[in-house]
Amino acid sequence: MKEFEEYLANFKEESQREKMTEILSWVHETFPELGRRIAWSEPMFTDHGTFIIGFSASKKHIAVSPEVAGITHFAKKIEEAGYSHTNNIMRITWDSPVNYGLLKEMIEFNLLEKIDCQTFWRKA
Repeated sequence: MKEFEEYLANFKEESQREKMTEILSWVHETFPELGRRIAWSEPMFTDHGTFIIGFSASKKHIAVSPEVAGITHFAKKIEEAGYSHTNNIMRITWDSPVNYGLLKEMIEFNLLEKIDCQTFWRKA
């Protein structure tokens, strides 16, 4: 995960760096075929040049972005998992456990839904 080393080195809080490292490593190990890159100052995973999922850190949470379609599709499961969300992101607070089953479903959803996508983002 060399692509994310500089991003992770910028975390001031060790516990936050460890949690973000754990999540990014899990995605990489679970979906090794996905491309990894930093774009818009955030770690992202891609497939055939299209965005699959991205992560960013704020003071209170990790933002998970599977695009609006992913949030819309999983809104009920996100809420059942105890996370809050907007139209664009799901929030995992730093002290909350990570629901890796839900992350896996989101990634698999985007891989399937975007199998023929020729652009980075979905077209509206």
